[in-house]
Amino acid sequence: MLRINNLSFSVDSEGQEKEIVKNINLEIPKGRLFVITGPNGGGKSTLAKLIAGIEKPTGGQIIFNGTDITEKSITERAKLGIGFAFQQPVRFKGIQVADLIRLATGKNLSFSDICDYLSLVGLCAKEYVNREVNASLSGGELKRIEIATVLARKSLLTVFDEPEAGIDLWSFNNLIDVFQRQREEIKDRSILIISHQERILNIADEIIILKNGVVENQGTKEVIFPKLADTSSSVKGCRGILKGADCK
Repeated sequence: MLRINNLSFSVDSEGQEKEIVKNINLEIPKGRLFVITGPNGGGKSTLAKLIAGIEKPTGGQIIFNGTDITEKSITERAKLGIGFAFQQPVRFKGIQVADLIRLATGKNLSFSDICDYLSLVGLCAKEYVNREVNASLSGGELKRIEIATVLARKSLLTVFDEPEAGIDLWSFNNLIDVFQRQREEIKDRSILIISHQERILNIADEIIILKNGVVENQGTKEVIFPKLADTSSSVKGCRGILKGADCK
C-alpha cells in the first residue's frame, strides 16, 4: 500500500535549516488501521501532509501501490486513492453540504445516500443537507461534515490529522464508533490517524510513536500501548501523551 523511504522535511528558520522530519522509514499495508502519536511538535502533522502532498519532502521517497508519488500533486494523489482530513476543516462559501459530498464521490448522490453519510458522523440530513459550508457551522459540525466527505470518497488510504480536535464529547464518541466500523470493514483499504487520544489508540492495529521528527517506536497496540502509558506517568509535568498534552 504505502512505503516511505528515508523521508525528510526541512524548513528555513531565521537563516538556519530546521529538520522537522528526519529520514523516516515506514510501511503501511492494506487492511490496517495505524495511529501515529507522540509529543506535540514531533512532526506528526507534517508527516501526514507529506503523505497527502500538501508539503513536499526535502529528501526521500513515497511509494503508493507501487507508484512513486514523491513529486505528485495533491490532486494526482487523490486520483490514485489518497484521502486527507485536515485538523482544521476548510470552509467553502457558497457550497452546500450536499454538493460537497457529491463532489467527494464524483456521483450525483440521492438525498438518501447523502443522509447515510451524514448519519455516519451523527448529523441529521434534514438539518444539514442544504446548509452552506460556511461560518454558520460550528467547528465540530464542520469537522464531522469533512469526515463524512472523506468516508464518502472511500479512498484506498485515508489520513486523518487529529480528527478529535474541536469536537464535543458526544461527537467524539460517535467518531470512535465510525472508526471502529471502518476498521472492521477495510480489506483493500487502510486508515492512518494522527492522534493523542487513548480511545483512538485502543482501536489501532499498530501504533507509531513519532518524536523529534523520528520514529521512536512502532508495533502492535498490545506492545506499544503499555509503553505509552508508562512514559506518560513517569514524565514530570506531563499530563500524558495519550491526553494530547505537551510533555516538559
